[in-house]
This record gives sequence, structure tokens and C-alpha cells, in this order.
Amino acid sequence: MKLHSMEFPLGSQKSPKTLILFILSTLLLLTLIPLYSPLLNHSSNSSSPSINQSTLKISNPKPPSDLIKFSENKKCDLFTGEWVPNPEAPYYTNDTCWAIHEHQNCMKYGRPDSEFMKWRWKPEGCDLQLFNPYQFLEIVRSKSMAFVGDSVGRNGMQSLICLLSRVEYPIDVSDTSDDYFSRWKYITYNFTLSTFWTPFLVKSEMADPKGPTNSGLFNLYLDEFDDKWTAQIAAFDYVIINAGHWFTRTAMYYEKRKLVGCRFCQVANVTDLPMSYGYRKAFRTAFRALNSLENFKGTVFLRTFAPMHFENGNWNGGGDCVRKKPFKSSETRLEGNNLEFYLTQIEEFRIAERKGRAKGLKFRLMDLTQAMLLRPDGHPSKYGHWPNANVTLYNDCVHWCLPGPIDTWSDFLLHMLKMEGRKSIEDKLYVSKKKERT
Repeated sequence: MKLHSMEFPLGSQKSPKTLILFILSTLLLLTLIPLYSPLLNHSSNSSSPSINQSTLKISNPKPPSDLIKFSENKKCDLFTGEWVPNPEAPYYTNDTCWAIHEHQNCMKYGRPDSEFMKWRWKPEGCDLQLFNPYQFLEIVRSKSMAFVGDSVGRNGMQSLICLLSRVEYPIDVSDTSDDYFSRWKYITYNFTLSTFWTPFLVKSEMADPKGPTNSGLFNLYLDEFDDKWTAQIAAFDYVIINAGHWFTRTAMYYEKRKLVGCRFCQVANVTDLPMSYGYRKAFRTAFRALNSLENFKGTVFLRTFAPMHFENGNWNGGGDCVRKKPFKSSETRLEGNNLEFYLTQIEEFRIAERKGRAKGLKFRLMDLTQAMLLRPDGHPSKYGHWPNANVTLYNDCVHWCLPGPIDTWSDFLLHMLKMEGRKSIEDKLYVSKKKERT
């Protein structure tokens, strides 16, 4: 049959050129429909909790026209900016998301204010789009993501689960009952989300449950992998790594199985080393573990240190965090331990990035320290338990309320995932040129 003799539903005849344009347009439409279909045909998940109308109003995701737009401004520093009001937030509540850890469930335990949930990050010179759960799940379809680090990292993963709950809830596919090593699967998208608890990133053990400061004394083997995560991480497509607050605790530092010093251990004849010593060595070892994996082809994101905000005392000396709104960037600055943590992380990351890039591995910096420094208002404080509960807990100015400021971490993550295509090409060109020079 000749093409020009074909008939179409309306009975008109088409020339070959017109037919080809019609076919190409149809194929393009069919390609776009799967991306938009969740927005067009979304129905509530029958297993999802019902929304309590007496709680805060939940805003719907952005319409399809916003689904694939993102800034092309390469010169924009995404991580420098200010917090600006976002009256549409939050995008879930403690009633609609079961993934919130009890100690970060601030609304459940009576926090009276809600403005801390109603801010978004505005970078200088560009915009950071709000998280779209549909687009995120399309990007990570048939992939896997691991959160490696401490409880603040797990706090961030639970935020992500809550933000994704507007589309789908995952099922628990963990091979252990240990909550520190959980694995979740989004069946519709064949996406796996895992958490690996490793607060020091390296092999460690409790030496004394009290220690000189009643916060525990730990043995850290600074040059040894923590195989609880390193032995399982090679198969993941994305690895988000973090560590910080646990390094303020007292610890004995070992290298090559020999004691080389400690962090405020108050043991005779043991050298007291700066906190950054153990922190630097731990990150160096963790990055070495990732760079040495034979079959690892994933992308590593370092989520930089999120500062604590104790005021008028330390965590165990009456300190608290009672502010009700963010700082402006001109009102505070990174200093002391926070600055030391941050600079140490960046230095070790750059070294690992260069080594990894030469091998074709991808290291990305999720530089959130400055943004989180400006959010003293987002911590649970005393709202992580009932006022009359018989518990021995201090005011929590380390973790973050959910919903709360760390929901913005997913805004950053989604933006970085969307930029991966461009960066992957740049990395391949880098490796190719390096091979040509050698």
C-alpha cells in the first residue's frame, strides 16, 4: 500500500511529509503521557492514612507544566541564599505520615507554633523548585538509594518518605528487625530506599556506656571499614552519606589496632587529640571504602553537617532552642565546632572526589550547612515526648521536627538528580581526556 493512499479517521488524505510529522508527534505524546499520568489520573492510596481536616492544610503537588522545568543557570550558587515564606507548606502532617520518628513528631507532642514549617530556601540569583514526588519517583524508577550515617540522616530519609506519601507508601522489605538497617520498596516504581546506621562511618564499639561525660566512651578504629554498610553498598545507585554530632562524644582513637590518642577521654598517658582528627580520619576511610568497591557504579552525595542550635547552655546543661523563625544570613555565621566540622568534610570530600572521578565514579556535594545554620527554629526541643512522660531526655536541638526545615533537603536532592545527566557527561569527558593525556 502506498503511503499517500492511507486514510485516517476523519477521512482526509495526508502527504508522506505530513504523515511523518503526525507519527513523530504521536510518538512524542505517547512518551510524555506516562510522565504526566500520575498527575492526571492519581487516586488515593487505599492504605494511606486519612487526612484529619482539623490539622494543617496539605497543598497538592505542582501541575504538569512545572514537572520538567528547572533552572539552567550554571552560575547560580544553589547553597547560598535566604529562607523566604512559603504559606503553601507543609505537604504532609503527623496524621498523614506514619514514618515520623516519635522524638521528631513535634505537632503530636504539643508544639504550639506552626510557622517553622512555612519557609522555603531561596538561592541567590535563581530559584529552587519545590519537591515534586511524582517526578522524583519517575527519576528513581528501578533504582535504589541508601542513607548512610547517623540519626540525623535517618531523620532526612523519613522526611523523604513523608513527602513521597502523596503518591505512594513503601512496603517494608527489610531482612532484619533492626530499625537501624531498614529497607523499603515502592512497588509501583520498583524503587528501593534503605538506611544504614553508622554514626562514626568506621568500625566502632562501645567502651564504656557512661564515660567521662556520661554520654558514652567509644573505641573508633579510624582506618577500618564498617562492613555493616560497606559490604552492602556496591549495589546501590545513589548513596547519601553524613556524619557529625557523634564525634563530639568522648572516644579512643585506634589506627592499625594501636591506640594513637583520644577525644577528651581523660585517661592518663593518652594524648588528647582535637575532635577534627577523628572526624577527618573517619571520612577519609569512608570515602576510601567507596572508591575501592570493585562493582560500584553509583553516585555518592555528601550531605554536609547540619549544625545544632543549643543556646544558654550545652545539650546536658540546660541548653535549649526556642526561636520561632529563621535567621537571616547576616544575623549569624559558621564558627567554632560547626566551622571545623564543615571545613574538614569539604577537604576530605574534594580529595575523594578527585580520586573517584579518575576512576569514573561520581561524588556530589549537597552543601546544606549554611542553610541549616539559619534554622534554629526547626528542632523538637521539648516537644519530642509528652510533658509528664517518665523519660530522661534533654532538649533536642540536634534533630529536626517533621514536617519542618529538612523537608527542603528533598528539594535539593531532586534538583541534583535532575542535573545528573549533564554532570555525567562532563565526568565522562574528564576521564576520556585524562586517558588521552596518558
